[in-house]
Formats: sequence, structure tokens, C-alpha cells
Amino acid sequence: MTAGLTTKTVKEILVDIDKCTGCRACEMACSAYHATPRYSSINPSKARIRVVCDEINDEYVPIRAGDYTPSECNGRHIYTIGGKQYSECSFCGASCPSRDYFVEPDSGLPLKCDMCESVPALEVPMCVKVCGAEALTYVEREVKREEKEQVKRGEIEIGLESLVKKHGVQAVIETMAQISKGLKP
Repeated sequence: MTAGLTTKTVKEILVDIDKCTGCRACEMACSAYHATPRYSSINPSKARIRVVCDEINDEYVPIRAGDYTPSECNGRHIYTIGGKQYSECSFCGASCPSRDYFVEPDSGLPLKCDMCESVPALEVPMCVKVCGAEALTYVEREVKREEKEQVKRGEIEIGLESLVKKHGVQAVIETMAQISKGLKP
């Protein structure tokens, strides 16, 4: 394998929790942008950004949908930031079984922030564009990294890995054995 140095553009939405007022304009703009057809409806339960709110303690944390996780986490740590206490879930963008954030209500499929990628491309994601409190800011930065040549995985390997995760190794082995018996002449 050969290695080389590459530059990658990293796109990020930064959050300043001290500026968020909990207005949820970001949720509405995101859901409208991702509606089919675009801007035809507003449904914050379909938004890829959510404002976790605790009005009593004046805590508002905008979080974006990240990767799906099939199980909930074990940790429920409490963080103190600027004199306010936040639970670990307040910063987690995962779609998980312990809450209904970032799960598409009609299909049950997990949602993930796509930074409003479209053709033509937007200057900034919709949530950043509508954030009047400037709690959300969009940045692009160049990151240099060492790139290693990767061997592409085949469809069969990816499919088998998915089956093993869902059903377990033994079930996949037994099924393959049964299939191979039926294929022999």
C-alpha cells in the first residue's frame, strides 16, 4: 500500500449554546427545506436539527442528526458549562432507541444532517441562514491528512457483515450451509 498527503475540506456547523434562545427557527427551516416538494410543509419532527430545551433552567442546545446507533448508550453524564448543567443526551446527535429524535415519523428511518447539500449548492445550510441569534455558524476548513490506499470492499462482504450484525455469525453460517446443500448437483 502506498500513502500520500491529501487535503480535505471539512464542513462544520458550530454551536454557541450561550446564544441559542430556543426559538426553533432552525428546526422549521430544516424541515421545510427537506420536505417533498421542497418548502411545501413544515414538520419539525422531520428536521435534522433539534433544539433540546429545558425552559425552567434556561438551557437550549441545538444538535444535528448524526449517525444511527442500534442501541442506547450506557452513560448519562452531566456536564456543567457556564454554571448550567447539561445531560449527555443534550449534545448527542445519534438516532437511538431511547428517544425519538432524528427518526423520520412516517417511515421510522433514521435521519442524518446532510448540510443541505443540493444542486445548486446553498451558500450555508438553512439552519445557519435562519438563526437570528447567530448561535449557529458555518465554517469550511482545509485539513491535511495522510491517505492510505484502501482496498474496496465487495458487495458480498458488506452484505454478509450486515447479516452477521443483524442475525449473528452462527445463523449466517447455518443458512449458508443449507443454501450450499441445495446448490450441489
